[in-house]
Amino acid sequence: MAKLYFHYSTMNAGKSTALLQASYNYRERGMTTMLFIAALDDRAGRGRIGSRIGLSAEANMFGPDDDLYTQVAERHEVSPVHCVFVDEAQFLTDEQVWQLARLADRAGVPVMCYGLRVDFQGQLFPGSQALLALADDLREIRTICRCGRKATMVVRLGADGKVLHQGAQVEIGGEDKYVSLCRRHWEEEMGRWPAEDMIGYSRN
Repeated sequence: MAKLYFHYSTMNAGKSTALLQASYNYRERGMTTMLFIAALDDRAGRGRIGSRIGLSAEANMFGPDDDLYTQVAERHEVSPVHCVFVDEAQFLTDEQVWQLARLADRAGVPVMCYGLRVDFQGQLFPGSQALLALADDLREIRTICRCGRKATMVVRLGADGKVLHQGAQVEIGGEDKYVSLCRRHWEEEMGRWPAEDMIGYSRN
């Protein structure tokens, strides 16, 4: 039975690398995949998914008004699509997540979404919120904070390299703009809890 998967993490955890590897595994076995990338993310070039380790692939771009169910279903009728992969899935709309769920439920096409769970202010992205509610399978891709603990949050850096506390939810960037941290260090960097006031605080 086809499922809707949500692979989530913070920044720079290897989401795109995992997506490209999984798609390659399908294609290596003679199966067809469809790849999607948010139109506003052009870091690897327009209509391309790229990873920090140099892997890349062409992808269909999606914006908030695109009907993903129709796009995949029309192609699936002509030639079977064995799996759909969506990068930067946090930028999906609520309706688009439902469309992807219908691909799994009604067309029998597995859908694997990869994206961020929360923004730099610790708030859920709309697409991620819908995926957390609807996905059949939730899988965390882990990375670590500077202290060695699991990173679950991310901070945004300004041009001066300092942590920003306010700003728009969406601002495209990579390692030059975002740093993944554990919850404790994120709270300190965001000025929500002074380090010196922490009971049993250690700078490790």
